[in-house]
Amino acid sequence: MAKNLNSTITEIYIGSNFAKEVKKRSDTDFNSCYHCMSCCGGCPFSEAMDYLPNQIIRLVQLGRKKEVLESSSIWICVGCNNCSVQCPNSVDISAVTHTLCQMAIEEKVTIAEPDILKFHQELLNTVHRYGRTHKLEIMLRYKIYKKDWFSDMMIGMKMIARRKLELLPSRVTHMQDVQFTFNQKQAG
Repeated sequence: MAKNLNSTITEIYIGSNFAKEVKKRSDTDFNSCYHCMSCCGGCPFSEAMDYLPNQIIRLVQLGRKKEVLESSSIWICVGCNNCSVQCPNSVDISAVTHTLCQMAIEEKVTIAEPDILKFHQELLNTVHRYGRTHKLEIMLRYKIYKKDWFSDMMIGMKMIARRKLELLPSRVTHMQDVQFTFNQKQAG
């Protein structure tokens, strides 16, 4: 359940370097958020979050860097953009949460949801190898990481039987383009 953020206007330090950095890196003007909570109504995962989407924005506005970078909410966000669609000011909250995740990794803070990060890393690893995702490999590598071999094996078997999981990965034709993209990200 989301935490209560009771902040007075005197606590707000809009000029914080943290808020400026998040605004620049996310390319989002979150200061137009007036905390109507429309984003929360559109979020399918808000009940699992420690802070609601508008509260994440408020934490950034207040410059509460450590608190927001160590929150579970930034990792639970799946980037579906329902919050942004619901927002009357079109604040791109998922871009903000994505930026916050990147900052949390860069700053080596304690990741609140390490399993989610590991899953994302496995997904990117398959894109790096094949140019697209290979769901079966992602699932198998994640199962190895979790040491959870059989909990959902029957579901996996049904997915294979229905050809929802390909046994062998397929590659994109121009892997050099994929490698170029990954190299650019590493260089930047």
